[in-house]
Amino acid sequence: MKRTTAAIALVGTFALTACQSSSDPTVRAHDSEFGCIAGTVGGAIVGGLIGSAIGGGSGRVLAEAVGIGGGGYLGNRLACG
Repeated sequence: MKRTTAAIALVGTFALTACQSSSDPTVRAHDSEFGCIAGTVGGAIVGGLIGSAIGGGSGRVLAEAVGIGGGGYLGNRLACG
């Protein structure tokens, strides 16, 4: 059940971080900044959910922390380029 929730959250995060392009440079800069923040936060959330699903017992907190850090980093790298 938890893995299904994590998979749904992962797909939802990637769907929400999709970008739209505009010809106005100020709109593009704002969209880029929003996408960067959304990618970082979304990655951290998904990473925490996956870490929670993987970890068990006393290792769950460590798995969640690693998932949050790794997901945030990966989401930032993907969204911010």
